[in-house]
Amino acid sequence: MLIDDSVYLGTSTDPEYLALKYANRHGLITGATGTGKTVSLQILAEGFSNAGVPVFCADVKGDLSGIAVKGEPRDFLAKRAADIGFDDYEFDSFPTIFWDLFGRQGHPIRTTVSEMGPLLFARMLDLNDTQEGVLNIAFKVADDEGLLLLDLKDLRALLIEIGKDAKAISMTYGNVSTASIGAIQRGLLVLEQQSGDLFFGERALDIKDLMRTDTDGRGYISVLAADELMMSPRLYSTFLLWLLSELFEELPEVGNPDKPELVFFFDEAHLLFDEAPKILLQKIEQVVKLVRSKGVGVFFVTQNPADMPDAVLAQLGNRVQHALRAYTPREQKAVRAAAETFRPNPDFDTKEVITQLGVGEALVSTLESKGVPSMVGRTMMRPPSSRLGPILPGERKKVIAQSPVSGLYDEIIDRDSAFEVLRRRAQTNRLEEERARPTPSNNRSSSRQSVTETAAKQLARTLARELGNSLVRGILGSLRRGR
Repeated sequence: MLIDDSVYLGTSTDPEYLALKYANRHGLITGATGTGKTVSLQILAEGFSNAGVPVFCADVKGDLSGIAVKGEPRDFLAKRAADIGFDDYEFDSFPTIFWDLFGRQGHPIRTTVSEMGPLLFARMLDLNDTQEGVLNIAFKVADDEGLLLLDLKDLRALLIEIGKDAKAISMTYGNVSTASIGAIQRGLLVLEQQSGDLFFGERALDIKDLMRTDTDGRGYISVLAADELMMSPRLYSTFLLWLLSELFEELPEVGNPDKPELVFFFDEAHLLFDEAPKILLQKIEQVVKLVRSKGVGVFFVTQNPADMPDAVLAQLGNRVQHALRAYTPREQKAVRAAAETFRPNPDFDTKEVITQLGVGEALVSTLESKGVPSMVGRTMMRPPSSRLGPILPGERKKVIAQSPVSGLYDEIIDRDSAFEVLRRRAQTNRLEEERARPTPSNNRSSSRQSVTETAAKQLARTLARELGNSLVRGILGSLRRGR
């Protein structure tokens, strides 16, 4: 059942495969709760890994972590394999790297405030347009002054400084109100209370560490522990969007490769689009459209295709549709809409079948020759080779200890950045004020020293501006250093 250039998904009237050369045309896994979406994600991740393709996925419920260990024999798994003619079915474990924004169930993932950028940061803090404008000014001031914004204390210190000098800054950059600064500071406090501060700092994630293969040539499956992260859905969705934009910014153009460079699964995808402003939706659509040329395939996982904007939905060529319920008029409309996205099969009514599918059964349509969608097939999905269900705590610790990134991200690096620079600047200003006070014996000396320090300070600011001007922000406002 294995074909070198495809991933085996299951069997309808014939075996159903996803061609690797079309996997970067993106995909969609949908279905009601409990219908088998997570298992479909698991078997896709296994197939990509076996083909040498690295995978990134979020483990929302903890069930996906079992992919790191070998599955155990169960009667229903053996029966499913026999029913679909999966004769070479065997159990296996897969190379896995566990990640966790909070550093408790995997290696920490961090980025810097500067790399996140004002657009995504404003969404994370749920700022209005006026507050977002002030945040943009803060980032611009940081760039012009060469101030590194690495963690939340850097941004907080910068906002305090801007508040103190609001009148002068307003003249240069636009209106800055203390009310807006206060709202941003309150948002930062809420983010800290949700442990979001653990996400910002160094060492920042190197995208290359998500694109590893093991000694056998199998792709590593990066599993993000997201059960705790889902308690802060805006942080979850903004983080994944940031990661997707970083892949777009960092990876070179590869055109149409024989297989993807990476496959990215975006679970609970509706959170990405809920209440997103129009400008952000446009940029998301742009990233999804363009990232395929970087060799990245994106699979959105959600309950209903209606959760996705039409412009994004149109770019998702590979579909796995599990059962949907149709008890209310709204649900019935959603079922009709889902059915219309498939190429019809004359053997059955797609709209009716969607409501009749059993657990582990799905409607499957993938891209075939010349990128044309296959006729939809009612498919019994193949059983996974790895464990169904979560990994045990002891097993997780063992996998983390043997990880190829063990020790790279575990320690926080707190280098000189905006917080330290602004604190030193405040101390220098206090000393200058003290020296500038007239004294009977040293007026002239004090004056000369003040002029010298003022000149040095001006030189430092000029150099800082030159550094700031060498920094460029990418498509979603993340920072790209001049290359």
